[in-house]
Amino acid sequence: MDERKIGGTPRGNSAGMHLAWLAVPLALTLAAPTAQAASLEELRQQGSIRVAVADEVPYGYLDDDGQGQGAGPEVARHVLDELGIDDIEWVTTSFGDLIAGLEEGRFDMAAAEMAIRPERCERVLFSAPNTSYGEGLLVRATNPLDIRGYEDFARRDDISVAVLEGATQVDILRALGVPDERMSTIEANDAAIETLLSDRADAYAGTGLTVSQLGDQSPEVEVVEGFKDPKVDGEIVRSWGGFTFPDDAGTLRDAFDETLTDYRHTQAWEDTLTRHGFTQDDVLNAFRFETEWLCSQRE
Repeated sequence: MDERKIGGTPRGNSAGMHLAWLAVPLALTLAAPTAQAASLEELRQQGSIRVAVADEVPYGYLDDDGQGQGAGPEVARHVLDELGIDDIEWVTTSFGDLIAGLEEGRFDMAAAEMAIRPERCERVLFSAPNTSYGEGLLVRATNPLDIRGYEDFARRDDISVAVLEGATQVDILRALGVPDERMSTIEANDAAIETLLSDRADAYAGTGLTVSQLGDQSPEVEVVEGFKDPKVDGEIVRSWGGFTFPDDAGTLRDAFDETLTDYRHTQAWEDTLTRHGFTQDDVLNAFRFETEWLCSQRE
């Protein structure tokens, strides 16, 4: 498919895109205690909101001053200001803790560009897609084991791969036939380089943007050249990231969505994404599917 032909108007569209194989890890699907979410009116009255990030560049992270940066926080800051909430308390947590934190009332929303998946939709509310992104691989410099793609870990028994705990790469790898014994998890992306250099894994699987950022941090690692997004059931794997809210925060999510939908048609929104490394194809792909459709894709 020529992604450049994708239109700029949000729509639901199956288009042969098969996403149902992506099963969310057990840590994200187990039931958790819930707390009543703050309403939009309550947040407006107090003038502040707690927004979580998973400290992932370029999706959502905190700078040295403790302020949220990245594609998620910067868009969220604009939308929340439009909603009359201008004081943001930024909270950092692990990616695997984002959904539990929303359920337990430890923060009011997350700006981590979490991929919209059916099992996650059962526990939290997602905004309209804000981003779209593909996959990547990080390896030791010069790629001494000649690792070229996710499929290699299914074909070869002499290599292993690390993934972020709670992320969807483990499901992608399993769908490709990679056995669990060739996979290990780390709690934060920052641990990926040391994991490779200490030979605890031969590669790190993550989104293309994450892997690119990590590759710039050390001359001892590199991004796999010529990497192509994996295919499952003949379809290219791609993710759509959105903002997440507690499942009883519908009024807040709906108001946020209304403003976000308008903002996505501005040059300022596009500039924010491209400034953080998203390509023009990534920007166009963000409009490809509606959240309702992404949440419905099951076998």
